[in-house]
Order: sequence, then C-alpha cells, then structure tokens
Amino acid sequence: MLGNKVSRQKPCHHCKSRSAAAPPDTSTIHYEKFWLYRHCSSVQQGDRQAQKAGQLFSGLLAMNVVFLGCAFISSMIFNHIAITLAEVWILLSILKVLCLCWIIYYLLGTSRQPHAVLHRDSHAGPIWIRGSVLLFGSCSVLLNSFQIGYSTILIQCKSKVDILFPSIDILFICTQAFFLWHHSKDCIQVQHNLTRCGLMLTIATNLLLWLLAVTNDTIHMEIESQLRETTSCTCPNTTICKVFQKGYILLYPFNTEYCLVCCSVLYVMWKNVGRRISHHHSSPTKAKFKLQGVVFGPLLGTVAVIIGICVFMLYQIQATGSVPNRQVFVMYYSYYIVLLPLMSVGAVIGTIIHALEKRELDTLKNPTRSLDVILLMGAALGQIGMCYFSIVALVATDPVDLLNSLILSYSVLLIFQTITQNVFIIDGLHRQHTSSSKEEEMKEQQIHEGYDQRRVSMIELGQEIRKVSLSYIHTYSNLTWKRRALREISFFLVLCNIIVSI
Repeated sequence: MLGNKVSRQKPCHHCKSRSAAAPPDTSTIHYEKFWLYRHCSSVQQGDRQAQKAGQLFSGLLAMNVVFLGCAFISSMIFNHIAITLAEVWILLSILKVLCLCWIIYYLLGTSRQPHAVLHRDSHAGPIWIRGSVLLFGSCSVLLNSFQIGYSTILIQCKSKVDILFPSIDILFICTQAFFLWHHSKDCIQVQHNLTRCGLMLTIATNLLLWLLAVTNDTIHMEIESQLRETTSCTCPNTTICKVFQKGYILLYPFNTEYCLVCCSVLYVMWKNVGRRISHHHSSPTKAKFKLQGVVFGPLLGTVAVIIGICVFMLYQIQATGSVPNRQVFVMYYSYYIVLLPLMSVGAVIGTIIHALEKRELDTLKNPTRSLDVILLMGAALGQIGMCYFSIVALVATDPVDLLNSLILSYSVLLIFQTITQNVFIIDGLHRQHTSSSKEEEMKEQQIHEGYDQRRVSMIELGQEIRKVSLSYIHTYSNLTWKRRALREISFFLVLCNIIVSI
C-alpha cells in the first residue's frame, strides 16, 4: 500500500525522548510506513525511508508517462500516417483530464484535511513566478481561443479534435494556474504518495505539452500558408480569419514558456511534500528588491532598453524584407558587442563586492534555490552550446569578413557574459540576509509608510513631493556603498536581460 495518512505512532523505549522534544502539533504527523520498511525501529529513519520510496515511485510514474508521450510524438514526427497529430492530442487530453481530477481532489479534499498544511515554504512560489504563470497562462488561453476560432471557420478541412483539444487545454490552464497561485507554498503533511504521484503526473503532462509545442511543425505550415497561400486549407478573404491566424502565430511561444514555468513550480511543490520547516526558519525576513536607493542602474538600463528596441525594430523591418540590408545586421551585432561587455563588467564587480561583504553562506536545504541554480545552469548550457557552434561555423568559413567578425565577437562575448552573470546570481542566492541590511530596509519602509499614511491635499502636493524627494536622497545616502553598488548593478542587469531576451 502506497497511501499515507495521519496516525499516532506508538512510543518506543529508544525514541521517547525524541518524541517528547518534538513540537506537539507535528509530533503526530508522520508517514505511514512503506511496506518495504515495516520493521524499521526508528521513527525518524522510517519516515525518511518512506519519503525516499514515495519519491522513487512517483518519479518512476512520471518517467513512464514521459516515455510513452515521447514515443507518440516521435512516431508522429517520423511517420505522419502511422501516428497522427490528432492521436497525440487525444493522449494529451486524457492526461490533462487525469491531472484535472487530481487537482480538483487536492483543492477540495487533501488540502482541507486536518493538519494538511502545517508549514508553508516562504521561498517557494514568489510573486514574480506566480505572476509569470498568470501572464503566460492568459496568453496561452488567448492562443487556444484563436485556435478554436480559426478551426471553426475552417471546419470543412479541420477535424473535431482541432476544437476539442484547445477547449480542454483552456480548462487545464485555468485550473492549474489557480492551483499554483494559491498552493505553490504548501508543504502538505497528508496523503504524501498520492500527492507526489499527482504532482509528477502534472509535471509529465506539462513536459509533453512543451515537447509537442517545440517539435510540432503545424505552426511552420501555418506561417508558410500565410506567406505563400500554397495549402488547400487556407483562410478565406475575411478579417476575422486573418486575425485568428495571426494571433495564433504570434502567441505560440507563450505556451512553451507557460509549460516550463509550471514544471518548475510543481517540482518545488513535489520536493516540499512532507517537509517540516522548523519555527526558526518558517517565517524568515524576505529580502525584497526595491527601487528605492537606486539611481544610475535604472537610468543606464532604460537607455540600453530604448536603444535596443529601436535597433530591434529596424532589424525586424529590414531583415524580413525582400532584399535584406547588410548594414542593419552590422548595426544589430554592434549594439550587442557594446552591451555585453558592460553586463559582464557589472556581474564581475558584483561578484567581487559579494566577496568583500564576507557574509555567511546559507547552507540550509532550499528546494527553490536548488531549482533556480539548476535552471540557470541548464539555460546557460544551451546558450553556450549555440555560441560554440556559431564560433566553429564562422572560423571554418570566412572570419575576416566584417559581419562574420562581428558575429564571432558577439558569440565569444555572450559566452563570457553568461558565465559571469550566472556566477554573480548563484553567489547572491547563497548569501544570508544580514541584520544590518534588514535594519536598513526597516528604516526605508518606516520612512515611506509615514508618507503613505498622510493624506495629501492639492495645496500641499508640491511640498510633499519635495519632502519625498529629500527622503529618497537621504535613504540613498544612508546605504553602504556595497549595498548601493549591488542594487545599481542588479537593476541594470535586469533591464539589460529584458532587451536581450526580446
């Protein structure tokens, strides 16, 4: 039997002192012993072994689901006749329905049981992650709506699955987004194995949806039909059909981002199943990133973003034309050759400042931080791999050419920037939040709360703006030069990464 339940463990002679020392609210919550370990004498050891066994079983379940889905998707890629896209959609629809059943059961049943959520991981599901889930989820819902409208107009050459699959996907996206928004921090203490299996099944489904979105060539066929109108199933000369088709093409990348973000949040929840957080670390002071005390970072970053958007717009207009202009490519890569060294220098200086601060490292186990490091390194490996392929290709052709030289320099600088920025971020993730910085943030919060609580009339508006400005300058001057420099560098890198990702 793989289920877990809330039960009261009989005291034994060698663990009475340990049970007595435990908090009264958590001492009665423990794993039901896994069948392989029923003869374990230690309660703590038995719980740990049951936890490992539950993780192993749920991981095997996800692995089998992913392998099955990969077999379907790969068969569709290499043989469209044997396995069609509609059959892959049917498999994924079945998985979505199973995930929906489990999510609804968790919302209405598991999470409402007594002692279900005694602990919440304050590091899991930060607001920007949950905001990303809502943003990408909303775009994915709009994408599926466009797909339904497009398939409805072309119903004569589309199957009913083309309408059914996005309809189920909308329900799945909305339910999953609601679940992650409200329960991403849960450290569930009941029904451990059922919860783990449900989470792993949902992760596997999102991975398969991402894999299908990446490998499916239907979007490329739609783009070609839009440009050339060579396929038999094309839009009639109506505005609404063109809008549905254009929106489907433009919103397509958001669906892949949504699947990846959901996988990361679900994985942290899976790691937190049965996790017990001590009272000392249950509600730590949150290190909030504030604009207050930052001047030059936002200014330089905003300039970089404005220039980058202008360069990008010129690049898109010229590069997609009938006769691409060579000069626009030179301008495009020249911009990044200037920007990337600035980002690298900022990351190196930030890493040096981290070393000068001499803060203690946070060695506590943190599933969220571990996942952040894994995702950073995984994304860096893909970026660095692409750059090295570009370097080999350019060296093997004509590295003396001006444009090739710019692209070669761009690839080398991007490798260096990716490495230095990841070192800076990972080093910052493992730094403890010192009491001095806490006091600084408390002072800043008190200053602004004092002004926020005052009711300002129209006559006093100019005077109040002047006081707030003086308060801002005073707070900025009270920050240490290390804290000030780190804030400037961090905000500059945030804005620069936005334009680089665009």
